[in-house]
Amino acid sequence: MGISLAGKIAVITGAASGIGLATTEALLAAGALVVMVDWNEAELSKLATRLGDRAIPQVTNLIDADSCGKMVPEILGKVDHIDILYCNAGTYIGGDLIQTDNATIDRMLTLNVNAVMKNVHDVIPHMSERGSGDIVVTSSIAGHFPTYWEPVYAGSKWAVTCFVQTMRRQLIPHGIRVSQVSPGPVVSALLADWPEENLRKAKESGSLIEPSVVADAVLYILTRPRNVTIRDMLVLPTNFDRV
Repeated sequence: MGISLAGKIAVITGAASGIGLATTEALLAAGALVVMVDWNEAELSKLATRLGDRAIPQVTNLIDADSCGKMVPEILGKVDHIDILYCNAGTYIGGDLIQTDNATIDRMLTLNVNAVMKNVHDVIPHMSERGSGDIVVTSSIAGHFPTYWEPVYAGSKWAVTCFVQTMRRQLIPHGIRVSQVSPGPVVSALLADWPEENLRKAKESGSLIEPSVVADAVLYILTRPRNVTIRDMLVLPTNFDRV
């Protein structure tokens, strides 16, 4: 039987849409308070109004070093503590490497890798002092095999997978669990950059999953007894490997 999340305080990045929003809604339904981190201030404001008092907006631009560095201190000015950090924000580049440009590569690595490392770095002292905490990161099935049609994205997720699994071991003595969830293709705005043929095949074959499915996986990770860590949960559409 899973442990209760009632009264827990969670921080979710990329919370204004997709997996982040679905997980916000799931955690609120489970009784948690959620700090919704996103750069989109207008959308956060609308969502906070709809979701109620236990959804707290936090406007942070994770690509901006100054804004990213202020995230955890600003959050701790709004809530008493942080039980859960879910590093979910990310972006996507598909296609051959030569088809993109250096600025786009920099932006992806800053958001998909650097911001994750910085957010985890900044929350560790707080969680270590409390002797407890959960850190979950959104990786991808692309972080587990060389997806040749998205080498920049896959490279960023391989980096995240390595980071999560090293930090999982490093933080065990501090009472902090570190996990990741690795979805296959999810219905979200990120798919707008998919090669058209790949996207068409995925839609026709039912090889996409809804963000709520990933949110369910995150809840499963968070509700295990404290002596159990889910290292990684791969969540794939049944037909994905047939595309």
